[in-house]
This record gives sequence, C-alpha cells and structure tokens, in this order.
Amino acid sequence: MTRTVVIGGGFAGLATAGLLARDGHEVTLLEQQDTLGGRSGRWSAEGFTFDTGPSWYLMPEVIDRWFRLMGSSADEQLDLRRLSPGYRTFFEEHLHEPPTDVVSGEAEELFERLDPGSSHALREYLDSGAEVYELAKEHFLYTDFAHPADLLRPEVLKNLPRLAGLLSTSMKRYVASRFRDPRERQILGYPAVFLGASPDTAPAMYHLMSHLDLTDGVQYPVGGFAALVDAMTGLVREAGVQVVTGATVTGLRVDPAPASLRSRLSAARARRRSAGSVTGITYRAAGAGVVGPGGKGTAEVTVPADVVIGATDLHHLQTQLLPEPFRAPESRWNHRDPGPSGVLVCLGVRGRLPQLVHHNLLFTADWDDNFGRIADGSPLAQETSIYVSKTSATDPGTAPAGDENLFILVPSPAVPEWGRGGVRTPEVEEPGSPQVERVADAAITQLSRWARIPDLEERIVVRRSWGPGDFAADVNAWRGSMLGPGHTLRQSAVFRPGVSDPGIEGLFYAGSSVRPGIGVPMCLISSEVVRDAVRGRGSN
Repeated sequence: MTRTVVIGGGFAGLATAGLLARDGHEVTLLEQQDTLGGRSGRWSAEGFTFDTGPSWYLMPEVIDRWFRLMGSSADEQLDLRRLSPGYRTFFEEHLHEPPTDVVSGEAEELFERLDPGSSHALREYLDSGAEVYELAKEHFLYTDFAHPADLLRPEVLKNLPRLAGLLSTSMKRYVASRFRDPRERQILGYPAVFLGASPDTAPAMYHLMSHLDLTDGVQYPVGGFAALVDAMTGLVREAGVQVVTGATVTGLRVDPAPASLRSRLSAARARRRSAGSVTGITYRAAGAGVVGPGGKGTAEVTVPADVVIGATDLHHLQTQLLPEPFRAPESRWNHRDPGPSGVLVCLGVRGRLPQLVHHNLLFTADWDDNFGRIADGSPLAQETSIYVSKTSATDPGTAPAGDENLFILVPSPAVPEWGRGGVRTPEVEEPGSPQVERVADAAITQLSRWARIPDLEERIVVRRSWGPGDFAADVNAWRGSMLGPGHTLRQSAVFRPGVSDPGIEGLFYAGSSVRPGIGVPMCLISSEVVRDAVRGRGSN
C-alpha cells in the first residue's frame, strides 16, 4: 500500500486525502492548527458564531462532484439555501438612494433600470461567460496541462482566437467596452477580488464569474463553510485517513535520485539544482508531553512516505520545508504577485440590522485609487471598498435570538508587517496591532454611515479582527496573502505552477497556489488533478 502524507488540512488537503484514500493509499493528513479548514476558519463568543474565511458558495456542481466521488452527495451532507437577493450593493456616489439588490436571474432587468438599453449587452456578456465556463470545465480546469496535445481538440482550436483575446485583455477593459454605467462596471468587475486580483490585472476570461452569480445564483450551507469542512472531514475519516491536528511540519525528507533515474529526468527536472525522491516528512507535535520515537517528551515526529502532497502555501514549502539542496531560491518569487491580503472583522451586534442582507458590497467611486493602494502597499483610504456578510439573515443559529453577526472583509496590501488582529469580548481584551485596528475601526464607521446604522458601534458586544500577520502565522501565507497568488495573466491557467514537482519524484502540490487556482471549488478540482497525477506517476 502506498504511504501518503498530506500537508495541510484546508479544502485542498481534505479533498486530496479523501480521494487518495479511496484509491487505496494509506493516508496521513497533518494540520498545524487545532481545527481543520485552513483559511476557512471559525470563531465563536457569547453565542455568536462566525466563518472567518470563504463565504460565497458558488459552482455547486463542482462541490457536489467531489462528494459523489466520495460516495455521497452535497444534498446528503449539506442543507443548502439559495439566497435572494444574492447580494446588496452600496455605491458611494448613490448613498442618497436606496441600495441596489442583485437578484440571480433578474440581472437584465436590473441593468435596464441602471442604464436603459444595457440589458442586451448584459445578455451577450452572460452568454459568453457561460460558454467560457463550460469550455474551462471541459478542457482547462481538470487538467495539469501535462499533455499539451490534449488541448489540440476541435472545440479548443475553434475557440482559440477568442480565448487568446480574453487572456490578453483585462476584465476592466472588457467590461468598460460594453457598459457605461459605473455601477454596472463594478457589479461585473468585483469578482476579480475573489480571484486575488483587480479588474485591471485579471484576464477577461474570468468574466465567466458573473455567469456564476448572476445566472446560476448564490447559495449558503446552513452552519456556514464550517459545516462544509465538517462534512468533508467525516467522509475523509470514513475513507481511512488518519487526521493529525496540532502538527507543524518542519521539513521534507528527500533522497538524491540514483544516476539511473537522473538520466531519465526531463529537461525541466534537470534544471533543478538537484533531483531526488521524497521519502517522508518530519513534524513537531503540539504539547511538550508528546511521546515520539525517541521516547516521552519527544516532540519531533518522522513519518515515512512514498508520496507527499503539499496542500499548503507553495512558497513556504519550496523555500522553507524542502531540504537545502532542493529549495527554490527566493529570487524565483521576486516577480510573482501574492494577491491581496485583508483585514477581517467579526462583530456580534445586539438587535436587528434590517439595512443589510446576507451578502453586502460597499463600492467606493475611485476604484483605480482603491486597487492601486492595495497593489503598491500604501495605507488604505479612510473609506475603501469592503464586503460585509450577515449570515444571521439566513442562519439564525449563528447569533443569539434577536441579534446579528457581521463579518467584514477589507481587502488590503499583502504586508505582514501590518501585524495581527485582536479580540474584545466581555471577558477578554486583547488589542490587535495599531494598523489592523485602525482599518477595522474605519470599516465599522464606514458601514455605519453607508448603511445608515448610526448606533452600530455602541451595539457591538464581541469583536475580533485578523490582519496580514495572522495569515502569515496561521497558514504560512506568502507575504500574508489572504487567498493565494493572484489570478493575473502571468499566474493563470498554464502559467500557474503545476501540481507535480518537476525535480522531486513523489512530491505533488494542491490548493490555491497551483492549478487551477483560488477558491473552494478550485481547491476541490485540484484534488482530482493531483489524484490523476499520482495515478500516472509510474507511467511517465
């Protein structure tokens, strides 16, 4: 039986561990935090519970596909609710008007109200997005591009000029050439943020995202994304995966390849400083009283492995965990884009907040300044574009009766020096770094003004914040990135790192750092790509 170790218990790690266990591997999954989920965290206090990571349930067929591969289904495992409206938008230059609700399936009517005559352009835009999405699922998402000839299929070749145009044009330019109204442009451009990019840097290919929310709709799993993590964990354990939390991986063990194997390595592998085969990992177990191979009190544990899946930050793994002869130089990352970080704020609020729905987007007028500050590491403006979730609108169990919970995301520069967040409850007072708290305070003030909740601050009974430093410390995120390397042209599709290490036999990667990219559905897809790569390792 193949001994396999998966590093990281986020969505990609859980999904990959489960699929490989179903394939007959003896799988151990190691997670350094005390709970599983990776960036999909959870927090609770005073009867309020919060998701502290992903919150938009999109591409449901992709999530259901993984459950079916595990012998179940999303319907069996989750209580999914369709949101209507899908989200509410507040526009800085229209605060004197009621906010604009976006209802899935009714976008054409909305655009016609915002700019008479624009509904036809939207129909063409969404139809195009649907077509590109189907092409992507069929030919680009579930592949590691290991066999380029696979792309020379009639349907791909027929659409090649169109796809090339979408990859070489920014979402900003693509949208601006079709829509005049700034509100429409922001509704269509905001998905770039969820891709770790901006409308100016994300390729227009990702206009398919608007098809997902404006046509397919937005859903929510009761219990939040924590419920999704728990459902996946249950199936993974049933498949036989040994799950170890509080396990901080300190290094990979790699044996240099014998000359006979080295002579067979491809040119890509030969370019690495050394070539070898993975033989296991070492990790530091939580607690000083751990009993390891060396006896009581030994905290360093070695796990032999024939296959290792790095479902953690790629930069951390390649520059810190690999043995010195195999490490990637830091210079390799100098010209890569980590994507944005963020300041997260969880608020438990007494009383109702009818001004907000489940998902809310607050858009400032000057997006160029907004995204420019994030890209160059400048301090944010006092008011900036933010996202606010009120899960208690759909899931009353996330707050005490009559109260609300809020989750605020403020996209920010990937600057871990901004520090970490803090906690304020009736029992705890642990302030975060001054910079993180300033951003959190400003976001609360902005939400209070824009949504016309004048007493919001005085109604807050619990508060917790996270900053770029938390992402760096908790999930080893490169430069404190919130989502993973951004989906810019140079970091999308075939230009994104692959799932197989080109120089180390038996080492594979999964998750947001590699193909196909950022987001829960993408991480689940990467698990299938990794499984297929592991299956084929003996035939290469």
